[in-house]
Amino acid sequence: MRGVASAAIVAALLSPASSLAAKGDHDPTPKRAWSFDGPLGHFDLASVQRGYAVYAQVCSNCHGMEHVHFGDLRGMGLNDHQAEAVAESHTVPDGVEGKTRPATLDDAFPTPPVAQGLTPGAVIPPDQSRLALVYPGGPDRIYALLTGYGPPPAGVTEAKDTFYNRFALGRTIAMPPPLHDGSVVYADGTQATLDQEARDVTTFLAWVAQPHLDERRRVGVRVTLYLLFLGCLLFILKRRVWSNVH
Repeated sequence: MRGVASAAIVAALLSPASSLAAKGDHDPTPKRAWSFDGPLGHFDLASVQRGYAVYAQVCSNCHGMEHVHFGDLRGMGLNDHQAEAVAESHTVPDGVEGKTRPATLDDAFPTPPVAQGLTPGAVIPPDQSRLALVYPGGPDRIYALLTGYGPPPAGVTEAKDTFYNRFALGRTIAMPPPLHDGSVVYADGTQATLDQEARDVTTFLAWVAQPHLDERRRVGVRVTLYLLFLGCLLFILKRRVWSNVH
């Protein structure tokens, strides 16, 4: 059930013709504070690792990450041995005869059957590799949808097989809540509340979409400091040169 719910979470909202958009209205997405916001922001790698646990235990049943390789997990703080252990827990195709083999660090995350269109009648869920970049509203919207479930207001009747979600188009959605308290088990002992799970998996998806963002920002800061230093040096040099003229 978790896999089906996860599969529907984005596909339903990205489709303009979705039955969820019967009315087309929803609550505005609240702006949240993320550690990776702003030019000096950075990813909380502990949260990224917990978010991977949510992806692995819930979302990966239906969503693939075809642009992410197992070796990329080293960027979220795993060492080679840990990344290899994650890779070896997955199987990937080996040749064209239906054979499989344990994945290596050079392999991309395997795409589950439903995302390959191999499940009759199922909506093909989107790949999550760049979801936080292409999804309207980005991380704020993803988090809002994951936590927006609840009982409908007085006088509002839910259609059959739908669930009230104040951030979904039309305020109703055809999938059950994908996350709840205790949906996953965190290796670091963090309490797996709904809010924590949603925040962590959103952080993970933001990191997956831009795994080198922290590095680019560090380079940007160094370049900025260098240019400031160079500017000050040139200013001092100019003052000294022109002081002789006057």
